[in-house]
Amino acid sequence: MIFRYTILYVHDVERTLALFNAAFGFETAFLHDSKDYGELATGDTKLAFSSISLMQQLGKSPAIKPMSNPSFEIAFETDDVAAALAKAVTAGAELVQGVEELPWGQTTAYVRLTEGVLIEICTAVQTP
Repeated sequence: MIFRYTILYVHDVERTLALFNAAFGFETAFLHDSKDYGELATGDTKLAFSSISLMQQLGKSPAIKPMSNPSFEIAFETDDVAAALAKAVTAGAELVQGVEELPWGQTTAYVRLTEGVLIEICTAVQTP
């Protein structure tokens, strides 16, 4: 078994893809003609987005309001957290936590997207 993709439910797939392109430098790998489903080019494991309206049409009951207390986060690793954070905020992500150096040798920062998705921007954990 392999981990193939994660799908986030959003109000506007096309706008969300554009934000991930601008904020984190990903490219859109696929956007269906209906604009109800899209994927980012993220390697073997895809980060995908489906519209809330499509999920409702399929009989699902996704959350509609952005979460203020999320139950998950997505992490993007980079060598320069401060630059990646500045780029994300300039593109429209909401600052949640500025750059912090953690005791286990990792640097992190957090942003939230309009859909409520919490994103950690981090370096790799430094092993002794």
